[in-house]
Amino acid sequence: MRRAEAGPVRSPRQGRPTLEEVAERAGVSRATVSRVVNGQTTVNEELRRAVEAAAAELGYVPHAAARSLVTHRTDSVALILPESPNRVFSDDQFFPSVIRGVATELDAAGKLLVLMTTGSPEARQRAERYAVGGHVDGVMFASLHDADLLPELMIRRGVPVVCNGLPQLEAPCIDVDHEGGVRAAVEYLVAQGRRRIATIAGPLDMVAGRARLDGYREALAAADRRAIVAVGDFTAESGQTAMRQLLADEPELDAVFVASDLMAHGALQALRDAGRRVPEDVAVVGFDDIALASYSDPPLTTVRQPIAEIGRTMARTMLRVLEGSEVAPMTILPTELVVRESA
Repeated sequence: MRRAEAGPVRSPRQGRPTLEEVAERAGVSRATVSRVVNGQTTVNEELRRAVEAAAAELGYVPHAAARSLVTHRTDSVALILPESPNRVFSDDQFFPSVIRGVATELDAAGKLLVLMTTGSPEARQRAERYAVGGHVDGVMFASLHDADLLPELMIRRGVPVVCNGLPQLEAPCIDVDHEGGVRAAVEYLVAQGRRRIATIAGPLDMVAGRARLDGYREALAAADRRAIVAVGDFTAESGQTAMRQLLADEPELDAVFVASDLMAHGALQALRDAGRRVPEDVAVVGFDDIALASYSDPPLTTVRQPIAEIGRTMARTMLRVLEGSEVAPMTILPTELVVRESA
């Protein structure tokens, strides 16, 4: 069989086609080719078509680094998660859901997602050098702790920033209605006739931890009930430990609001170990509505937060910032109580 004719094939030694070669093939100047490939609109339409045809014939692809020198854009955005890789990619589905939401929006906009974890001082320094060095057009932060100075440093250095979970920053912030969701959960437990309602709070150096504890305290105060508090760190292990502490301190408790589904999973294990029936002896409500909530034993009543939508909203906000559009300083997404067998 005779091989079909094709255009000339460049060997690896020849390297990638250059602007000069495209200009020679199209019969125009190098400056004209540069204006065309960088999307400038000041080029005659006939010359533009000639340049595009020559680039296609030669297989020319604009060099991203060189183009960024002209456009001052990299077409990439970083998402920084201030946790270790092990925590980010554990069975906690919060981070993968946020990443999926961000990636979906950036991909639709033709932008590249650069994912960075900063769970150590060395990782934070690398992320700082990378972002401040101009390798990305902007940076998004999720699940921030109060002591993390990296977002503020980025802002001072002129890097566009969008965050989740630290509204005091001079940057657009995306979050959910923590207090409202928790109030709905505790009010539901009160309406069910539960008298001693405890909580396992999240880390108090995070907005989510403090806000969910505030919502719990407000709802209990309105019902003239006493707060019973233990603190975890959003992991299943900490939920199990905190539940054991609560049972030791308040053996008559009959309900517990847990500030994350993973901690609630640990709390359920501690209750089983102690011979407490759920929900007959102790009702349990979580927060997040990750997939684990549906499959726990028993299935977990929880406050649903739109995790993937947090990521999508962060990405959409960042794209508007990069366009120079006005954005709201704070966006609050709604939460919803999902009732299952644990309460």
